[in-house]
Amino acid sequence: MRKITMVGAGNVGATAIQQIAQRELCEELVMIDVVDGLPQGKGLDMWESAPLLGSDTQVQGSNQMEAMKDSNVVIITAGLARKPGMSRSDLLDKNAEIVRKIVEDIVRYAPGAIIILVTNPLDVITYLSYKISGFDRSRVFGMAGVLDSARLRSFVAMELGVSVKDTQALVLGGHGDSMVPLPRYTTVAGIPITELMDNGTIEKLVNRTRKAGGEIVGYLKTGSAFYSPGASVADMVESVVKNKRRVMPCAAILDGEYGLKDICAGVPVVLGQKGMEKIVEISLEPAEMKALRDSAEEVKNDIERLKL
Repeated sequence: MRKITMVGAGNVGATAIQQIAQRELCEELVMIDVVDGLPQGKGLDMWESAPLLGSDTQVQGSNQMEAMKDSNVVIITAGLARKPGMSRSDLLDKNAEIVRKIVEDIVRYAPGAIIILVTNPLDVITYLSYKISGFDRSRVFGMAGVLDSARLRSFVAMELGVSVKDTQALVLGGHGDSMVPLPRYTTVAGIPITELMDNGTIEKLVNRTRKAGGEIVGYLKTGSAFYSPGASVADMVESVVKNKRRVMPCAAILDGEYGLKDICAGVPVVLGQKGMEKIVEISLEPAEMKALRDSAEEVKNDIERLKL
């Protein structure tokens, strides 16, 4: 694809855009932010690293939304991070206002774009973007399951002392405490982890995955994760622009799949050049299905708050 735009030059956006540049996934790469000089400075810094990284992709920084004009893919990381004393509802209200305006600009300047959402609360913001844009659901989806699955994969590798290259994992549902890690679909070289560790150890890893973001915030004190979210975004973008059609868990708009309709939830999808080309329905046990639907119900409650 010719042009990719990142809206948001914070840690997640900048980390993702550097990986996209290094992988040379497009001809034109733009980073937009409201802070004067921030995207320009980070873009220039990335270009100065290009001779060392072997990439000829130059990042153009801008403070103007028009810079996204005719983009094939637009990624949104812009928004506020949750601060001490801020409720989940406060975060939703503020980020919904920010993302609403960005999506309106995407419709104006890049009406053919695929939109990938990263801003939290992810599932609700993805649904909002779908409604505001009026785009087909195949062109609006969110990054969460890729990140959560990568975290579970890393924890499994640490626990068993094996290479992360041999681990696979699947995490469905919302991005937060209600996520649904699936040990039955989590493997090492094709072997289910249920064959490699006891239930207590599995539950420990599942709980750590649910709280992984908070664990990093606890260490950093004044920030949150950005290396792993940035890598997750870059992997999704690569599958789209190279038409790899990889199966990845993403925040998708459901229309009857898994018994859910007109809601956003994390499920496995096929990502290709048309965006979300297919939702993959896997067999879930009753407890797993209940957890997925309970997760979706939490998202639905937040959506109702937006009064779309």
